[in-house]
Amino acid sequence: MQKALVLMALVLAAAAAHGDETLRCGSKIVRLGMSIEEVRGYCGEPSSARVEEQDVRAGGRLVGKTEIHIWRYDRAAGQMPADLVFDQDKLKSITYVTM
Repeated sequence: MQKALVLMALVLAAAAAHGDETLRCGSKIVRLGMSIEEVRGYCGEPSSARVEEQDVRAGGRLVGKTEIHIWRYDRAAGQMPADLVFDQDKLKSITYVTM
């Protein structure tokens, strides 16, 4: 019994760690790896958007710059806003913002 409880706790912890990999927009599910245009098609325009320039490094050496697009979707009442981060036109992360 105790082993089952420990296993269940580990499974729930793993699920929570991976829970931020999708976002529901109406009946559509946004997943990591989608393009900016795919997300826009599923969710519409974000509530706010900003662009940040970040260094690209290889072996500790600066090799260039990239633009990171950060979109925020303010969702329905009672749901946490979601920040979506795109790099090279691909969705890299989804973070739910606690207010």
